[in-house]
Amino acid sequence: MVELHTAPAAQLDAVFHALGDATRRRMLRDLSDGERSVGELAAPFDMSLAAASKHIKALEKAGLVRRQVRGRTHLCRLEPRALEDAHEWIAFYERFWTARLDVLEGLLRQGGAQNPFNQTPPKTPEGDNS
Repeated sequence: MVELHTAPAAQLDAVFHALGDATRRRMLRDLSDGERSVGELAAPFDMSLAAASKHIKALEKAGLVRRQVRGRTHLCRLEPRALEDAHEWIAFYERFWTARLDVLEGLLRQGGAQNPFNQTPPKTPEGDNS
C-alpha cells in the first residue's frame, strides 16, 4: 500500500471520525461563515451546551476547530489545514481509481467485438432468448 506524505495516520483518523457525524459537519459548515460561540453552534440542534462542547472537543482533537476563551464565552473558529490533509488523502485515491477506470475503458474500447458487454446473448436451442 502506498503511504502518503501528509498528516500522521492518527490525525487523519481523528478528522474522518469527526466528519463522520452530521452534527459536527453542520458545525463546521456554520464555522465556515466565521467565528461562533459554543451557544451559537448548539442553537440549531436540540442539545445542551455540554453536548455541543463534546462535539467541539472531537473537532478540536481532529485539528478542525480552535477554541478561544474570552471571559465566559468560548469562541470557535475553523482551522482548514486538517481538511486540506484529508482532501489530499482522498484526492490520491480519486486519481488512483480514475487511472484504473481509464485503463478499463481503453481495454473495453480496444476489445470491440470481444467486449462481453457489447455482445448479444447466444440463442437458446429453442430459438428464444428468455
